[in-house]
Amino acid sequence: MATVTAPAVTSAPPAPGNRRRLGPPDRVGWLFILPNLVGVALFTFVPLVSVVILAFTDWNLVSGLGGIEFIGVDNFTNVLADPLFWGSVGRTVVYAGVSVPLTVLLGMALALALDRDIPGRGALRAVFFMPYIVSTVAIGMTWLMLMNPSSGLVNQVLGAFGLTDLPGWFASSYWALPALIVIAIWSGMGYAAVIYLSALQDAPTDLYEAAEMDGAGPWRRFRTITWPSLLPTTVFLLVTLFIGTSQGFGLVALLTAGGPGDATTVLSFYMYQTGFQFYRFGYAAAIGMVTFVGVLALTLAMWRAQRGKALND
Repeated sequence: MATVTAPAVTSAPPAPGNRRRLGPPDRVGWLFILPNLVGVALFTFVPLVSVVILAFTDWNLVSGLGGIEFIGVDNFTNVLADPLFWGSVGRTVVYAGVSVPLTVLLGMALALALDRDIPGRGALRAVFFMPYIVSTVAIGMTWLMLMNPSSGLVNQVLGAFGLTDLPGWFASSYWALPALIVIAIWSGMGYAAVIYLSALQDAPTDLYEAAEMDGAGPWRRFRTITWPSLLPTTVFLLVTLFIGTSQGFGLVALLTAGGPGDATTVLSFYMYQTGFQFYRFGYAAAIGMVTFVGVLALTLAMWRAQRGKALND
């Protein structure tokens, strides 16, 4: 006897314009994420759109919202002709261009040293990572005491080696920026090491075993296996650390306030001065937009430079 199978009944797709009504589980889900959505909208999208609009206006806080005047692209043309802006760009390039590669390099060396069976490895990882999670104020006050020209530990150690012309660090227009670079390297090195340690866990052990059987030495194994496998992590660290360092404001504001003179006036501090000290919010917003375009272009360049060179590409 033949068996007749009834055709499967499938629900028809909703007609265009007829949206499915939310059930109680859906409403509960939306209620859970609603505070986060409101926070993102208020503190991310609203400021972002406001900056874009302000960049095309001439406005100071004192005149109130009624004093906003639309001036087209005048702020951008003035920014590109501003010698103070280009001076802060140069100091930002030196600050981030020196500190970020050294942070990544030392972080990689630290990770390779800690990726072995050594006593207290877990404690050492925590110690090196700790500066990254300590507040900027605590870091700044600590280094302010360490680099005190007369009583700081750094100059005392340098004096113990017979050096006489000791640097004035934050009081010197020559040494203030190098001092900030040293602090940035010290505080970011542990973070880079932790990221590299995570990437080393995924390194292909079978390739290492094959290389050792073929007689490859440590340098050749690093150059042909370790470095290509760490290349995506390196690009990630370079991009994120460069963005973070170029936006760095806390240490500069706390330790030097952009001085002596304008020796440490990097882009982030120049934007702060323009907006909150000189009340030129439209001009400060234009500086922020130009900075965003520059950082985005540099990020895309680094991403294209590494494409196809990683081990798994």
